[in-house]
Amino acid sequence: MSNTVIPEGYKSLLSVKETEHAIVMIKDFFQLALSTELNLTRVTAPMFVERGTGLNDDLNGVERAVAFPVKDMNDKTMEIVHSLAKWKRVKITDMELPPDFGIYTDMNAIRADEELDNIHSLYVDQWDWEKVISAEDRTIDYLKDVVRKIFRCLKRTEFYIYDRYPAITPILPDDITFIHAEDLLAKYPGKTVKEREDLAAKEYGAVFIIGIGAKMKDGTQHDGRAPDYDDWITNTGNGHHGLNGDLLVWNPVLQRAFELSSMGIRVSPETLKAQLAERGATEREKLYFHKRLLAGELALSIGGGIGQSRLCMYFLRKAHIGETQVSTWPADMVDLCSKKGINLL
Repeated sequence: MSNTVIPEGYKSLLSVKETEHAIVMIKDFFQLALSTELNLTRVTAPMFVERGTGLNDDLNGVERAVAFPVKDMNDKTMEIVHSLAKWKRVKITDMELPPDFGIYTDMNAIRADEELDNIHSLYVDQWDWEKVISAEDRTIDYLKDVVRKIFRCLKRTEFYIYDRYPAITPILPDDITFIHAEDLLAKYPGKTVKEREDLAAKEYGAVFIIGIGAKMKDGTQHDGRAPDYDDWITNTGNGHHGLNGDLLVWNPVLQRAFELSSMGIRVSPETLKAQLAERGATEREKLYFHKRLLAGELALSIGGGIGQSRLCMYFLRKAHIGETQVSTWPADMVDLCSKKGINLL
């Protein structure tokens, strides 16, 4: 229960019924804004993929995927997706989309190894998106341009909700601040990763931390990242590495940094090979996804995920992600939330 934070004096600004209506409004409005801003078309997506193809997201490489045998396929094992990070790249390639066009989809996942708290659930719902880029677009400036477009969608959604629920006043800054994980380490020496994120988010309101998964000068990583989708190894100058990052905002209810999106320019055949070698995972080169990528058969791309329930939680000023999605929680957490006026759906 120590993982559950109850903000002092917390009271939901909306009733359960108003919350349910607002969730629909946010999802409908934001996905339209995102698809328009990034030239994305909606596609359907799988809930599970075949084990052994390399298509599932390995997250930090230690989380177990929920799996099941298929009776009608000689008990072949399927895995519930962690995300669609790699599946999307195959999809945009097979769709033969031109540069600067892409896809988005509703991704629903189960992460059985998640540590449950105010913002982490067994059930993950996000907009997974991916778009084709040219070789010339594999730059830090292109990444920042896409992040700014996503931030504009957040700003528009924030005003849309405020216009309908005036008690939810806008708090996002005019612009998002970019900072490399290496510079964040130098800016806040002696602090933990989460402390650095909290300080940066509180100072700037919205921040994009570049270089997630890259090894920094002190030998640490800001956070883990699988070696086979985001490019975190490319040298971008000034001793910095990484063409990816996390988008964080300051959460005034929980008084902490709040991750809304993880995204990045995807690995090229060359950077995939280098990242697999660095992580001691060269055996993955034999998998379906990795063989296609190393053969140069997959489109160069940029992509990411944007948490749907987290987005709703942030814009509706909720204290617990269970107020914006239906999941399963430990009995003592449910009891505590009930006593403190947190209405888990």
